[in-house]
Amino acid sequence: MQERDDPETIGRRVQQLRTERGLTQRQLAEPAYTPAYISTLEAGRVRASDEALRHIAGRLGVGFEELASGRPAHLATDLRLRLTEAQRTLATGEAEAAAGQYAALFEEAKAHGLAVEQATALLGMGECALDTGELGQAREFFERAELWTADEPLPVRVPAIRGRAVSHYLAGELRYAVYLLETTLDELNRSGLHDPDALLLLYASAIGPYMDMGAHARAAQAAELALALAPQAGDPALIARMHRSVARTLLAEGRVAEADASLAKAAELYRQLQLRTELANCHWMRGYVYAQNGELERAEGELREALAMLSETRAALYRSQAAVELADVLHRLGKSDEAAELLHDVLGDFSSERGAVHSAAAHRLLGIIAEDARDTEAAEEHYVRALSLLERAGAAGDLADLCRLLGDLLRRTGRVEAALDAYRTGLGHRTAPGTTTLGPAPAQPPL
Repeated sequence: MQERDDPETIGRRVQQLRTERGLTQRQLAEPAYTPAYISTLEAGRVRASDEALRHIAGRLGVGFEELASGRPAHLATDLRLRLTEAQRTLATGEAEAAAGQYAALFEEAKAHGLAVEQATALLGMGECALDTGELGQAREFFERAELWTADEPLPVRVPAIRGRAVSHYLAGELRYAVYLLETTLDELNRSGLHDPDALLLLYASAIGPYMDMGAHARAAQAAELALALAPQAGDPALIARMHRSVARTLLAEGRVAEADASLAKAAELYRQLQLRTELANCHWMRGYVYAQNGELERAEGELREALAMLSETRAALYRSQAAVELADVLHRLGKSDEAAELLHDVLGDFSSERGAVHSAAAHRLLGIIAEDARDTEAAEEHYVRALSLLERAGAAGDLADLCRLLGDLLRRTGRVEAALDAYRTGLGHRTAPGTTTLGPAPAQPPL
């Protein structure tokens, strides 16, 4: 049933259009209906059938939708077209321009009561806010989009839920991000709603939080499921994003060549789609792969390329995260002064609510650089700050390593009891591979 106004409103609209065109009720009615029917309809005393409204719309020279709802003909289609154009703007890295497009389209959709288009615009505004690092605003947009689609099937609500999860993940709330993704996956799979695009989006988004929590086995499982779903999914941008996320898991398993191949596939797809921010993220992940494999010069080249591209797109939070990865490589190459300068430049972009894991990584690296310079006081300060950020985020694997660094520093400065406390804290955060505090993994789709 197409959405339409009440009979009185439609009746007034028919009468106004008929009068403007100089038609009598008989001329409007013939040959299918009687003048008395038109009179009753214009008085709002009868709910016209779709067939009757189509006949009348044809006689008046207007579209059915315009007659039934008062919306200009093809408005919804035109809005969807312009929403796609806004998506393209965002995909090419112009997040601020895209945000303006989405905001204007939201107001237009709201004025005409187009709920689906309003939700689509809100999703776009949320993605723009993620790109520019405005995480609280992004979460608000995704929550509103979820409310607008509350009566829709779960696969329709998945992009909004995934957006909320990513905003929590980037804010350092790893457990809650995983909780949102896993409960949605569980509901999808247990209810038989096996939508490939929705499942792929959720599994690909879960890999990053899993890895940061030290749940490598669960990340590997999500990657395998995402790879199995990829041939069924219709959106190449999703497939490209999935390849980038999967590469991180392959690397954790020591499958370096496969990880690099996955990233090469993602890069080619992003070039075709001109998704500049995502392509920059792909260079970032390739740099990460090379760094973990000891190919530091290649890693530096990829990460500098990512940083330059992300600076062009003004994706502030992603740029700062890539800068931390680059600083780590520079330090390992013996360029510690440049690394420290880069870290100090980006620390202001982070907070405990915004990029906590990478903020902790920056403090950890600054602590190591300070130790190398024999500035133990500064090193301890950076380690303690990093510890506080990671405890809030629940990044178990990083916490354990950081406690070891802090314990070693305290032991070398003669504070044995404090060192033992740090080591015990680290041991308490060592989780079994593939486990989280969230219970069993979600149900799997029947692939």
